[in-house]
Amino acid sequence: MRMKPIECRQTNGFKETAMNILQINASIRGDASTSTRIADDIVQRLRTRHPDARLVRRDLAAAPHPVLDPSALQALFTPAGERTAQQAARVALDDTLIAEVQAADALVLGVPMYNLNVPVQFKTWIDAIARAGVTFRYTETGPEGLLKGKTAYVALARGGRYRGTDFDTQVPYLRTVLGFLGITDIHFIHAEGLNMGPDAVQQGLAEAGAALDAVFA
Repeated sequence: MRMKPIECRQTNGFKETAMNILQINASIRGDASTSTRIADDIVQRLRTRHPDARLVRRDLAAAPHPVLDPSALQALFTPAGERTAQQAARVALDDTLIAEVQAADALVLGVPMYNLNVPVQFKTWIDAIARAGVTFRYTETGPEGLLKGKTAYVALARGGRYRGTDFDTQVPYLRTVLGFLGITDIHFIHAEGLNMGPDAVQQGLAEAGAALDAVFA
């Protein structure tokens, strides 16, 4: 799938490019997902600020992306002109995800915590978009991310309260892998304690709401 051209509008003699928003939902809980609801809230706030914004929304649980397995790796390392039809189709699936990220000005990521880490479907998405020479490159001074100039908003939902503890493996991982790709402007919105009883749920959602208000103040 190719992304459609970004719409532009004329403002005081200059072309103003409409914002592109890419929303990635990683929860398997569908409409019951707190991380997805917070991600939806982030998108709504962005659209309030940018009424002409265009949205691409991808549900990684409803439409799982194939994992990086030996056949996929072989397809990636086979020169484009020498790929079989099956290999070309497999690479094209990753190309679609990469094109979505490249076109995006803002990434909105709904990421719940499963067993102290990101969901497997989210890791599969990362494996698909991280491609040497395309979204990052190796230089004489080390790797350089090629997805610069983007802002990421990460909605984190956890059953316990892990922020700032050794159990929070998500934030260091996400900050590192997104930074590796060139995305360093990152806002984390935490909703924690969601399996710790009604009062904890209310507190966790209130904290998430306050964090959103601060980000979009």
